[in-house]
Amino acid sequence: MNPSLSGAWPVIPRDGRGRPLDVIELRRLTVQCIVGMYPAERDTPQPLELDAALYLDTREAGLKGRLQDTVDYARLTGELRFLLETANFRMLETAAEALCRYLLAPPTADAMRAPLQAVTLRLSKPEALGRTAQAALCVHRTADEYHFEHEEKPFGRVDILFQDEHVGIYRLRIAPGRTIVTHEHRVMEEAELVLGAGLLLQGQPVLAGTGLRWPRHLPHRYDNPREVEQTVLCVDRPAFIPSDEVEVPEPAEGLAPVQGRAYYPEAANLPETETRKA
Repeated sequence: MNPSLSGAWPVIPRDGRGRPLDVIELRRLTVQCIVGMYPAERDTPQPLELDAALYLDTREAGLKGRLQDTVDYARLTGELRFLLETANFRMLETAAEALCRYLLAPPTADAMRAPLQAVTLRLSKPEALGRTAQAALCVHRTADEYHFEHEEKPFGRVDILFQDEHVGIYRLRIAPGRTIVTHEHRVMEEAELVLGAGLLLQGQPVLAGTGLRWPRHLPHRYDNPREVEQTVLCVDRPAFIPSDEVEVPEPAEGLAPVQGRAYYPEAANLPETETRKA
């Protein structure tokens, strides 16, 4: 790989005023995941290496020292890892397109960051060809390429970030005071990453950055008691099946507690003033 991934872009993108954009680079993020079409690749996780150049304007962050005016690369790295570990992409091209669409989607209010204007993304499969060569894909995408559809729901809205016949990636945006009612899935394999820091899951507070894989037939529920919209990143395999969102009564003994995996650093759940001190 080049010393600077951003050097792969022929011309540095510029903002609407003609100023060159700044670049935040993520290098050599290695994730063990399912990626590929051959039977052996569908059964056994293999390492996938990700490098990304994120183009944005960091001038406000430089002047004001606020994380919301740039990108929290620790959180973002956790989100990319979650997507790669749960989506089971069949092609590098599919993985790259889905990740670019996620990165370039407008930020939500509960996970404040500067919007990205463009992305250069490189994915490598170091073990795919043994020791003979390394397979890799490098793509360039800009935010103005994409228009994201959404659906209104009783709990708020769903942003459709990516979907094909094998996988769907969505943002569940739970409005203040709203609830994703108790439900289960009987066909889809679903994984979710809590992005906001104010949700209740199964009636209990859940930390931002908690990743969950839902077994089929396990009732679960989200509540948003906050005054700010709260967001959950959702991966469905296959893509979302409306009839498989089965509302069920809450069990007499209550909803089963669940334990997820932390994808964010601990500081991501501190108040902004405490985060600055960390």
